[in-house]
Order: sequence, then C-alpha cells, then structure tokens
Amino acid sequence: MVEAERKRPRKERKENADRRRRQLLDAACRSILTHGLAKTTLATVASEAELSQGVAAFYFKSKLGLLTETLRDLYQRYEEHWTASLGRAGDKPAEKIRALIKADFHPDACGPDVLPLWYAFWGELRFQLQYDEVAEHFETRRRETLRLIWKELLSANDVTSADQMAEWMETLTDGYWQRLHLAPQGLSRKQAEQAAWRCLVRLVPELLGDTA
Repeated sequence: MVEAERKRPRKERKENADRRRRQLLDAACRSILTHGLAKTTLATVASEAELSQGVAAFYFKSKLGLLTETLRDLYQRYEEHWTASLGRAGDKPAEKIRALIKADFHPDACGPDVLPLWYAFWGELRFQLQYDEVAEHFETRRRETLRLIWKELLSANDVTSADQMAEWMETLTDGYWQRLHLAPQGLSRKQAEQAAWRCLVRLVPELLGDTA
C-alpha cells in the first residue's frame, strides 16, 4: 500500500492522503459516539471508515495519535465556524458578541453529534497532556479574541472588566452546553442562546445601545 502511494504523482498522493485522513477523522467521531472514547481504537475507527487497520496506523501511528488529531480537528472546525460568524458580523463590538453567541448555539458547535465529542475529550484533559495542549492552543486564541472585543466595547483602559466579561461569556456557553448535553429535553439551543444573550445584556446594558 505504501509503495503504491509513492508511485502516484505528488498532487494525487497529497489529495489521496487528505481524503484518507478526512475519512479516518470522521470515522473516529462516529466511533466515539458509538463506543465511547475509551473503547475507540484503531480497529473500531478503521471499521467505521471501511478501511484496514493498517491504513489507520499508517496515517496516525497509534490510537493516541489518531484521537489527538480528532480533537484538533474538532477545535479547528469550531474555530472556523465562530470566526466565520464573526467575519459576517457588523463592526460594532456588541454585534460581534451577538454573532459569537449565536454561533456557539448553532448545531455545528453544539449539535447532538458534536456535544458528546466535546465532553468525551474534556473528561480526559487532565490525564492526556496531548489533549490538554491542543485545547489550550485553541482556547487561548478564543479568549484573546473575546477580550479584545469586550475591551473595545467597555473601555480601552478597562482591561480587568474586559478579561472578566470574556471569562463570564465563556462560562455561560459552557454552562448551557452542559445542560444541553445532560438534559437536552429541558432546553433547546435557541432558548440557551437567548438566555445567554439576556444575561450578558443584564451585566452590560451597553450591549443593547451598541446594537441599536
């Protein structure tokens, strides 16, 4: 298999490798949803992808390597989702915050096939340094983006409040994601989005004036 790959033209090899990696990463998500993180292996992922276990090992070397890249891909897709929403928002800070809140409760961010993946990995952050490093890399960029938006809304000199509001906003999202994950029958994504926004408006009434 490896020798056959080497004989292909470089562009075709690259496209084929990208396609196989995508196939395996998607299969890893399905395996986690079906078997759980602990019982997901190269074998279960290969089976989901309808590929041989040798192909999975060729691209990711080990179960840990595959799952680490699955988490990285999950964060990457989330980042692309919320940055795209931010790019479509208006120039006012409140419009950006509103867009981020909406993005956080979109099915692409916390749908029923996504939330279980987040919580499967988050439960292992303390035990797998690789997972923790991936999470910290993406979450640091997210926190800095939020901090800059809140700083623009509140005051260029009010760094403490901007940091605090960025943290509270993330805490709101995390809390409602947890409710959606544990008791989805009691709360819809739309209700969670609206509740999070109302809470932020109560904390910072300037949000309403800035979107007027």
